Amino acid sequence: MKPQDILAPGKGSLWIFGYGSLVWKPDFKYKRSKVGHIQGYKRRFWHGDNFHRGNDELPGRVVTLIEDDDASTWGVAFEVSGAQAEESLKYLNVRETVRGGYITKMVDFFPDGEESSPVSALVYIATADNPLYLGPASAQEIGAQIALSRGKSGHNLEYLLRLAEFMRTSCPQVQDGHLFSIEAAALEVVSLLLAAQQ
Repeated sequence: MKPQDILAPGKGSLWIFGYGSLVWKPDFKYKRSKVGHIQGYKRRFWHGDNFHRGNDELPGRVVTLIEDDDASTWGVAFEVSGAQAEESLKYLNVRETVRGGYITKMVDFFPDGEESSPVSALVYIATADNPLYLGPASAQEIGAQIALSRGKSGHNLEYLLRLAEFMRTSCPQVQDGHLFSIEAAALEVVSLLLAAQQ
């Protein structure tokens, strides 16, 4: 599905669900945003990044979604409409699809604390057939890779720490074991590196 195909004439607004860097750095204009979750997917640091948070020699690790009927993933959905929607989709096509290798899907988004029906939202997912896809590894391996990687958008560690901070601040009721174990492993590597420099 191409993002531009979603914006049929008269469609009104579109919701875009972010579960990685979009939660703190959307970089596009939007009407409003809501914290909430989608069901049937788990967030995993299984995707490589050789542009934003790494390079060809040392790719970083960023999140993608893996289908899992028993899982849910928390993040932020942004509502865009009219020119905002067209501009945001053009921008995200470059950021997520061209440089990131993500494809798009439509999912049900459940806003936090609302009893109303879910809204349909666009989400970007990197699949296993993508050349940048790295797949599973231990928290220690992923944490070490993140601690050492840097790309054009900054250090891979910043990406990890900001995502963990978002979860603790905006979704304190959610225990994301995968995210927090990788955060702990990456910080341990950083402390060892700092100790070695003293």
